[in-house]
Amino acid sequence: MIKERKRALVGVAGGILLANVGSYIWFPVLVATLGGTDSGFWAGVVMCMTYVGRLLATFCYEGIAARSGVRGGVFLGTALEAVALGLMGFTDGVLWYSVLAFFIGFGSGTSFPGLKNVLVSFPEEERPKAFSAFQMAGQVGLFGGALLGAVLAHVELRTLFSVVFAFFIGFCLIASALIPRSGFDSAKAAGSRVPLFSLTAFKGIEVRGATRYFLLSAAFWFLSLGFVVGIPLHMAAYVPGWAPSSPFWITGLSILVLQYPLFKLLNKRFSPGAVMAVGLAGMTLAFVAFGAGRTGPWVVVGCLTVVLGEILFVPSFDLWIARRVPEHRLAKAMGAMHFFRSAGNMFGSLAAGILFDLSRSLDVAGGNWYVAALLAAGCALICLSGRNSGAADGTRQAEDTEGTEKEEKVRENA
Repeated sequence: MIKERKRALVGVAGGILLANVGSYIWFPVLVATLGGTDSGFWAGVVMCMTYVGRLLATFCYEGIAARSGVRGGVFLGTALEAVALGLMGFTDGVLWYSVLAFFIGFGSGTSFPGLKNVLVSFPEEERPKAFSAFQMAGQVGLFGGALLGAVLAHVELRTLFSVVFAFFIGFCLIASALIPRSGFDSAKAAGSRVPLFSLTAFKGIEVRGATRYFLLSAAFWFLSLGFVVGIPLHMAAYVPGWAPSSPFWITGLSILVLQYPLFKLLNKRFSPGAVMAVGLAGMTLAFVAFGAGRTGPWVVVGCLTVVLGEILFVPSFDLWIARRVPEHRLAKAMGAMHFFRSAGNMFGSLAAGILFDLSRSLDVAGGNWYVAALLAAGCALICLSGRNSGAADGTRQAEDTEGTEKEEKVRENA
């Protein structure tokens, strides 16, 4: 790897590390605070607005990057996120928190694709190492942010968000210093005639024969964000002696230790569908533990098993889609994956707050987790039912490919 790409990789990995540290400092504390002062619903609304912003940014990113370059897009997105986070400490009320959360999400949705674009522009033989470093930096940032969040759990929100603001300013600086203007692809020059806002991303939502799998992905991210939002509310209500971010340093450390050896072990022996089912089964057990136990030791048990979803489902789903979607449709599939993930994140964060409030008002302790456990178990059964359908799907794809290509040529000629 040449010196310029090494510098860029340091900038990208350092950027995502700082971003994750900052993010995992503030959101568990804010969610737990809002759950205590307002309600779980409003805590979910604030988090949901970050994902509304991220989803909207997908329709603007291409236009922003065309005008400012990849580096400029990363800088502008991170700067917007930093300013919004800084203002979080100087405002009050769920309305203002929701507005600022939208801009936090929009900034993240602008900067994160830029980081990925830099890595994609690396030569093909260097991409696995680059993406591995990116993933590892993100997990280290998650772990570090959760630890710092525990230290800062009881400080004033103004102080908390000032610290987070400093981390994102550091992200801006490292991006400006080390990331090339347009990555390493000379074809991605700034100033192209690209609309600032475009709905072309919707074209990737429907991918023939794979939509049901993307719906499964949306359900997984619904559950994942249900945990992310629900566990700080759970900690504040049932384990007040622990910091709201403590579950995240448990999950972060578990992922760092288990990610590669566990996935490698199961991926060699089972189909992607079966591995995904194991991950969802782990989430099911975790949600039952959270609901039935509601004490510190049960939180630890749940955190050690809920990570199986992140460790096993996410990479296996990528393999699953790669086997079922024809090569000429993979680009559309990536767009669909992003859309359904964002949709799952939005509804999952909102539903987590609503279900938490309902379980408390109906005096059914842990009821929110039982609902999540039922959904996770249902998704696991779907994965098992489809684990042997890869060959049949591949045959149908091969039969469809020729006709599809002819249809696309007709449309191009028209």
